[in-house]
Amino acid sequence: MSIPQFGNTSTAFRHKSTAALRQAALLYTTMGSPMLTKLGIAFTNFALKAKLPIKGVIKKTIFRQFVGGENLPEAAQTAALLAPYQVGIVLDYGVEGARGEAAFDAAVPEFVKAIEFAASQPNVPFVAIKVTGFAEFSLLEKVHSGAALTTTETQAFDRVRNRVMTICEAAFRNGIRVLIDAEETWIQGPVDTLTNEAMERFNRERVIVYNTFQLYAHSRLAYLKESFDYAQQKGFLLGAKLVRGAYMEKERSRADTQGYLSPIQTHKEATDRDYDDAVRFCLDRLDQLAVFIGTHNEKSSLLGATLAEENGIPHNHPNLWFSQLYGMSDNITFNLAAAGYNVVKYLPYGPVEDVMPYLMRRAQENTSVKGQTGRELALIREELDRRAQTK
Repeated sequence: MSIPQFGNTSTAFRHKSTAALRQAALLYTTMGSPMLTKLGIAFTNFALKAKLPIKGVIKKTIFRQFVGGENLPEAAQTAALLAPYQVGIVLDYGVEGARGEAAFDAAVPEFVKAIEFAASQPNVPFVAIKVTGFAEFSLLEKVHSGAALTTTETQAFDRVRNRVMTICEAAFRNGIRVLIDAEETWIQGPVDTLTNEAMERFNRERVIVYNTFQLYAHSRLAYLKESFDYAQQKGFLLGAKLVRGAYMEKERSRADTQGYLSPIQTHKEATDRDYDDAVRFCLDRLDQLAVFIGTHNEKSSLLGATLAEENGIPHNHPNLWFSQLYGMSDNITFNLAAAGYNVVKYLPYGPVEDVMPYLMRRAQENTSVKGQTGRELALIREELDRRAQTK
C-alpha cells in the first residue's frame, strides 16, 4: 500500500510510445494558443460542412488523443491497451445532437448494446449516459420548473423514464455500472428524480446507478448529503459521481440575462472546498454508498487516495473509484492504478463527424482552463527528456 506520486512520468506514460508522446506534445502546444485553437476549430467546422477530405487528419490528431474509436470494436482495442496497466474504461457514446422521439427510442438499444459489450470485456465496468440523449430539453425544462404538463407532455416524460429505466435494468442484469451525467441546473431536477428512481430500484445489493454532483454549484454539496439521507430512508445505496462542473459560463450568462442569483460558486476556492468536503463525506460512508471521484485536480485525487490509506480502506475497495478523461491527466490515472486504486478513463467513441462537438469542447477547455495545457505539456516534455537521457 502506498500513496501515488503524480510527478512520476515514467509510470504516467509507460503506455505511450515516444512517437505518440511527441504527437501529444505538438497537439497540446497548439491548444495552448487561443488563436490557433480558434482558427483550428473554425477551419475544421468549415471543412466538414464542405465535405473536404479532412477526416483522416482529424483521426490521426485530436481524435486519437481524446476518443477511443469510431465504434465499439475500436473502443475495445483502446481499452485493451490500457488493461495491462490496471486502468479501466467508462464507455461514453459520444454522439450528440440527435433529436425527436424516433432518435430517442433508437438510442436505447445502442446503450443496451454497449452495456452487453462492456459485460464481455475485462476492464469496462462503467457506461455513461445523459438524460438529454433521451428527452427534449424543453420538456426537461418544463418539468424542472414545476409547471403543469399537458397529457402529451406527461406521456412524453413517461417515455423518457422508460428509456432510462430500460438502460439501467440492462446494466443491473449485466453487472455494469451506469453513470448518469449532470445537466444544466435549470433541467437538473427531473434528472435527479429519474436517477433517484433508478437507484431505488437497482441499488439494493450493490451500486449500479450513480447520480452526478457538480460541486461548482453552491447547492450541490447540501444535495449530496440530502441524497444520502434519502437513500438511507428508502433502503438503497447511493451512487455519487463527484465532478466540479461543465456548464459554468452558460450558467452565469443565463443567470445574468434572466436576473436571478447565479447557481455557480462565486470563486474557485469555494468549488475546491465543496469538492474536497464531498470527497471526505463519501469516504466516511463507503459502507453505505459508492463514490466516483472524477477530477483532473491533483489535490482532490490525492485527498481521496490519502484518506483511503489513513483509514485503512483497501485501495481496490469496490465502492471507491477515480477517473479522468481519456487523453488527459495520465499522471493521475496511471499512478493511481500503479498504487492499486480502482481507476477508469472516460472513453468517448463514435463516428468522427458525430464526436466533433465533444472534441471542440476538449480543445476549448484545454485552452481556457488555467494551467491545464501547461501542466500536460510540461509532464510530456519531462518524460521525453527522461527517455532521451536513459537511451
